[in-house]
This record gives sequence, C-alpha cells and structure tokens, in this order.
Amino acid sequence: MPKIVILNGAVVNYDNQINRQMLPGDIVVYDTTPEDKILDWVTGATVVVTKEMPMPGDILRQFPTSVKMVCEAGTGYNNYDAEALQEKGIMLTNIPAYSTQRVAQTAIMLMLNLASTMQEQIRMLATGNHDNFDKHLMVNHVELNGKTLGVVGFGHIGQAIIKVAQAMQMKILVATRTPRDDRDGIHFTTQAELFATSDVVSLNLPLTEATHHMVNERLLKTMKPTAFLINTARGGLIDQDVLITALQQHEIAGAGLDVQEVEPLPDDSPLFQLPNVIVTPHIGWRGLETRQRLLQIINDNVTAFLDGKPINRVI
Repeated sequence: MPKIVILNGAVVNYDNQINRQMLPGDIVVYDTTPEDKILDWVTGATVVVTKEMPMPGDILRQFPTSVKMVCEAGTGYNNYDAEALQEKGIMLTNIPAYSTQRVAQTAIMLMLNLASTMQEQIRMLATGNHDNFDKHLMVNHVELNGKTLGVVGFGHIGQAIIKVAQAMQMKILVATRTPRDDRDGIHFTTQAELFATSDVVSLNLPLTEATHHMVNERLLKTMKPTAFLINTARGGLIDQDVLITALQQHEIAGAGLDVQEVEPLPDDSPLFQLPNVIVTPHIGWRGLETRQRLLQIINDNVTAFLDGKPINRVI
C-alpha cells in the first residue's frame, strides 16, 4: 500500500472538521513540519502533500527515490523549486479551481466594504462612537454600480468576479497576457489603461518572476485617487512597502488585501492600523466547503496518479 505523507495538515484542518482518511493508501499526517524534519518524515513515502509550504531545491534534491509525486494543495505552486523537481523526476500536481467561488466572494466583499467605509464604521463602534447613528453619516459611502472594475487576469476566479460585478451593473475592463476581442460587455485592454481608468482594480493572477511586484510605485501613481486596489491572489504581486506609502499619502482611496507579502502579517504592520485598508488572513480558500472540495481533489490527484493516469499535473 503506497505511503502518503501530509507535511502541514493543520493548515487545512485547523478546526478538525475535515476527514483526511478519505485519501487512498497509508496516510501519515503531520500538523506542522520544521524544515530539518522534512527528509526524515518523507522516508518511504510515494506521495507528499503540502499546502503553501516552502519546498526549496536543496531539500527536494535529497528526497528519497520512493517519492514519485508531490501535491501542492492549492492553485499556486511557486513554493516549489521546479528545477529541483525536474532533476529528481518527481511529478508535481496542484488543485485548480477548488476555491473559485469563495475567493470571488471575498473579492466582492472587500469591494463592498471599502465602498461603504465599513472598516472605519466598525472602528467607530468599537470605541463607542455612535456619530453615524445620531448625527449624519460621518464616513464616505459610494455606489459600485456604474463604476469601472479592472480585472488583471482572466482565469476562473477573475471570470467569477466579473459575473457578480456585472450583476451589480459595473463596467468591466480586463488585462491579460493574451490579446482577446471584446465580448459579453467586457473590454480587454492594456494593463496601463486598466490601472489608469478603473475605480476598482482586482488582481487575479499567479505569482511568478514576471509578476512579482508588478504593482509598483510607478503603477500605483497612475491610479485614480478615488480607486480601490483588491488582492485575493498572492501578496507578492504588490510591492507592499510602496503600497503602504501610497495609502498613507492617500494616493489611492483604499485597499482590500486577503493576501500579504509576508503571511502571517507581522503584528507591527501599518496595514493593521491604516483606516483605508481592510486586511483579512487569506480567508479566500478557507471556507469549510472549499476545504472539503480541496481534499476531494487531492484524493482525485493521488488516485489518478496511482492508476497511472495523472491529472492536474503542472510538472
């Protein structure tokens, strides 16, 4: 019976509501694995499963020959050293589209809350300030209908966000690497035009060498001072220090960040205190139904691999 090792199971099953025994084979689960224990704990394994855990090349190159496949329990797999896996002949699979609806809902939630200055209203209530109730509304409150949403990336999540935004009567711009013709009320344009003209910009693309810090000082300065920036993809897409400065100086109206460049976000990060920012702890994939779906697709990946018909292979 093949041995399957999960190296950081607590990331997915932090509330003990997920049944990991549905996976085929002999399952060994570690809630967390320090780097100096990885090689010991994958001994004899055929499949290794991780979730957003750094897997550097110097470790992967020492993997035992028994390991034939690694499964990244998420869509992005930039945490793996691809070159090392190829040298070892180890297959890498991922979990595409398992969290599409929940991440899209998170992006829409961030947009709506920023448009209502909800984070500031909650802070006022926490300090006993009821001015919004017994005086006139003390914070900005704007409509999203008629506003322009710019979506960077046109994958499953980007398209799901667009569907909801169109139902809210927003205008849609999309920037992608592949030129496309306009369709279904969507105008495909350049990244430069999208950032300069959008009222809300949503990042929905993977983190690669090419996209790392794509949102830099130059690009932020092209945005409207009334615009919101939404990131539910990967924190490294944004130069976070530059973004903090732009928010402090009100160069843009606000940001909704479900992902950050360093996770967990350090306690002393200014993002926790800025009144024009909403930060959430990467909740987009953490819904119960989403995590159950994640485990089902891990099961599908492992079963297909053991049957000699791998699916969702990226390396």
